[in-house]
Amino acid sequence: MRKEIQQYFEDLQDFICSSLELEDGGNSFHQDIWEHHSGGGGRTRILMHGNVIEKGGVNFSATWGKLSENMAKRMNVPAVGYFATGVSIVIHAFNPFVPTIHMNVRYFELENGKYWFGGGIDLTPMYVIIEDGVRFHTGLKAVCDGHNSEYYPKFKQWADEYFYLPHRKEMRGIGGIFFDYMAENEKYSKKDIFAFVQSVGNFFAPFYTQTMALRKNTPFTQQHKDFQLWRRGRYVEFNLIYDRGTLFGLDNQGRTESILMSLPYEVRWLYNYQPEPNSQEAFTLEYLQPKDWISLSQVKV
Repeated sequence: MRKEIQQYFEDLQDFICSSLELEDGGNSFHQDIWEHHSGGGGRTRILMHGNVIEKGGVNFSATWGKLSENMAKRMNVPAVGYFATGVSIVIHAFNPFVPTIHMNVRYFELENGKYWFGGGIDLTPMYVIIEDGVRFHTGLKAVCDGHNSEYYPKFKQWADEYFYLPHRKEMRGIGGIFFDYMAENEKYSKKDIFAFVQSVGNFFAPFYTQTMALRKNTPFTQQHKDFQLWRRGRYVEFNLIYDRGTLFGLDNQGRTESILMSLPYEVRWLYNYQPEPNSQEAFTLEYLQPKDWISLSQVKV
């Protein structure tokens, strides 16, 4: 089944890249083929300076080797041989009203037979638009409910807790779902769990290309752009301090350029920034806490 899982992730990368290129209409992904020092490798694809996408990365990898002692301790598993494959995506747009989006779906297997699936997808608007948040979470709930009605509330809470910056006391965006260590049990087989992971992966392209189409022509000012660059700073802080994929890749001596492809093209840090009361910026900051997006009424910003 390992080959089947790996092939799905390769095909998913192809589908997402072609979908994004079509909607962007301005540039194509550049591909780098790389090899991991202990075995396997991957395909890193980067699109920069398109019509909509300022910088976006869609990574596929399938690597194997032996876990380092440090990584094994962090994962609470023995330092034995492993196989890991998955797809990781981060897209940053020019227009401040097109949200940044991230998704990762992955499979991890140890030589002792233990395995699990994991992943997550979350949305990081620079300016919160309630309609987009409701559409995003409603779509994710439908994906989850197609497999288990308990998944969405459980995985949404996990995302609210995971995509959080404790030192800022705020989420990096409006959350989504996050799941990990999913393996067969008395209720679900390995194929059942793989089918759920596929449903999550297949959700990405239709949702985000629709969002690109809806928001790419929204007028914006220099003030909007300045706020976008400041908000991206929060994204960078999370990815460099807390993100599991970043920590795993660097600790496992992965390809640095591929690991850090998630970082935006431009970013800004301002000292003690405070938005004007009742502004669009203040509205957005109010929504960087866990919310029941399914029940939120649509509010214009």
